[in-house]
Amino acid sequence: MKTRHVGVAVNVEAPFEALFLSDSHLPLCDCRDGDRKAALAAGRNAEMNNAPRYLEEALGFAESRSALLLHAGDLIDFTSAANFDAAKRCFSRGKWILACVGNHEFSQFVGEAEENATYRAQSAAAVQAVWPNDIDFASKVVNGVNFVALDNSYYRFSEFHLVRMKAEVEKGLPIVMLCHVPLHAPGHYANQMRRTGGICAYECGVPDGLVDSWRKEREWPENERWRDRRVQQRSDKATNKFIEYLRAQPLLKAVLTGHTHAFWEERFSSTAVQFTCPALFNGEALSISFDTVGRTS
Repeated sequence: MKTRHVGVAVNVEAPFEALFLSDSHLPLCDCRDGDRKAALAAGRNAEMNNAPRYLEEALGFAESRSALLLHAGDLIDFTSAANFDAAKRCFSRGKWILACVGNHEFSQFVGEAEENATYRAQSAAAVQAVWPNDIDFASKVVNGVNFVALDNSYYRFSEFHLVRMKAEVEKGLPIVMLCHVPLHAPGHYANQMRRTGGICAYECGVPDGLVDSWRKEREWPENERWRDRRVQQRSDKATNKFIEYLRAQPLLKAVLTGHTHAFWEERFSSTAVQFTCPALFNGEALSISFDTVGRTS
């Protein structure tokens, strides 16, 4: 496992270190899940076969350094009894701050259907049963820093998220926010468009004018138009309102995200930097120091 070190400058009661993980994509399956799931697991293992080993290495690394743990989603690649068992074991180890969910936490068969509230609801209870904190919105104070985790795995924030975030701001503590999908930032956007060949940015809150310029991957039938990334990732009023509010909050010190499987660091607001974590299934993670003098190496 390769670990990149970054630092977050924040007024802490005592400096501390956290191991930041994302996109483990555990592809586990056994006889409890049936033949169709077994076929899915076999196909996904072609890319994710080292995921369990790297997760074990990450947990061991954190334990050896007494580091706290954060995970930005897609711990599992699809829903299965074996993956849920592995998630439960993972969260029973180490010193977890928070973990947010990603879209794959609710994926029954990868790419099978539109990812919306109805689809999410089919497996949300099973995910919540193995998760260490509330999957919709959770917060935890560590050494005077308020960590907040929320679900934007389908490229949206809601009015519920805004109400809850305002309550966290009222606590008056420095905030580090954890979510799966990166928030729109110019440099990250440009890099993602290069990586995807102009198809999409895999960001939350991309302005409509930019989304309109995305290249068509193919023509989709009307009943499968959700497969078009311009439809899937287009922002909405509640999402834009939440992000606008967040950018204006001086207590926000960092945004921690994943989803794109690549490291990126960029200023999100006048007081906060957004760190996008690379994929753990590729053997990469971030080590973050939280102290009064942030440092990056």
